[in-house]
Amino acid sequence: MFPVREPILHYTLNAPFQYAVFKRIIKEAEIDVVVAAHIFAGAAVIKAAKKYGVPVVFDLKDWFPDSAAAYYKNKVMKWILREGVWRITKHNLDRSDKITTVSPSLVEKLKKYGYDAKLITNGVDTDIFKPMDSREGKRMLGLDEDCFVIGYEGSIERWFALDEVITVFPELLRYKENLRLLIVGGSLFTDYEKKLKDLAGRLGIAKKVIFTGLVEYKELPKYISAMDICLIPISLSTWTKISLSNKFFEYSACGKPILTKPAPSMVEIGGENLFTYQNREEFVTQIKYIIENPKTYNINMENYSWKNKAEEFEEVLNNVIDRR
Repeated sequence: MFPVREPILHYTLNAPFQYAVFKRIIKEAEIDVVVAAHIFAGAAVIKAAKKYGVPVVFDLKDWFPDSAAAYYKNKVMKWILREGVWRITKHNLDRSDKITTVSPSLVEKLKKYGYDAKLITNGVDTDIFKPMDSREGKRMLGLDEDCFVIGYEGSIERWFALDEVITVFPELLRYKENLRLLIVGGSLFTDYEKKLKDLAGRLGIAKKVIFTGLVEYKELPKYISAMDICLIPISLSTWTKISLSNKFFEYSACGKPILTKPAPSMVEIGGENLFTYQNREEFVTQIKYIIENPKTYNINMENYSWKNKAEEFEEVLNNVIDRR
C-alpha cells in the first residue's frame, strides 16, 4: 500500500494492490457475492469478482463525480476529476448485477442515466442513539450546563460549509452570549479543519468553538446529547439535491432539532424536528427561533434501524445469488 495523502494519487496508486488482495480473498474464501461501494477500489473488486464469475452489487453511497471533485479548488482539476470519476463510476455500474443507493433523489438521478436502482437508505443504531439528558453531555465536555450548543458531527470536508457557520457565529454571539459551536469529527485528506480553526482564531471566537477530533462511534450519542441544535450545512446545490446522510438519522434518533439546507430526500422523510434555510439570513432566523423554542423530539426511527437495513440488504444479496 502507498500511504499518500493526495486523494487522487492515494486511490489510483493503491488500486492494483487492492485488486490483487480482492482476487485472492474471492478465490480462497469462495465468495458468493461481492458488494462494491467505491470508485477505484470498487472497480478493482468488480474486476476481481468478474474473473471468478461472482455477481456484484454496487451500492452507490453518494454522487462520486462531485464528491471527488470537491477535494480540489482548481476549476480545471475539478472538471478533470468530475469527468474521469463519472467514467469509472459508469463502468462500475455497467458491470454490476444489481445497484442499490441511499436516497430517493439518487434513485431518480440514476434513472436519468438509464440505471434501475433499489433504495436502501442509510440508518442508525437505535440501541445507542436515543434522547439523553443534554446536561450530562455538556458536563462531559466541560461546558456550562446552561450554555446553548450548536453542533455538527461528521467529516470535516468542504462539502459541508462549516466555514460559513463559523463566519456567522459572531453575529449569533451578539444575540446570545452563552453560545458554543461544537464540531465533532476530523478531516480525511485536506487541511480544511486547520483552516476552520484559523478562521475561528481570526474572528476572535476560538474559545467559543470546540473541535473534538475523531471520536469512537459508540461515544457519538453522548456528544450529540450536548447539542441543542444539530447542523447539516451542505455546501453544494448538487449535494443538496441528493443528500440523505447518516447524520440525519442519528440526530433524529437523539430527538434533536436539525437545521439543514432543504435537501429533497430529507424533507420527504423528515418530521417536525427538521428546519431548513437557504441563505445566511434564514440560517440566523432559524437558529434564533430554536433558541427561543427549545425542544427535545420523540421520533420513532425503528424503520431506519441498521437491523432493518441489514434485512433489506440481505434480501437483495439473496436475490442476486439465486439468479446466479
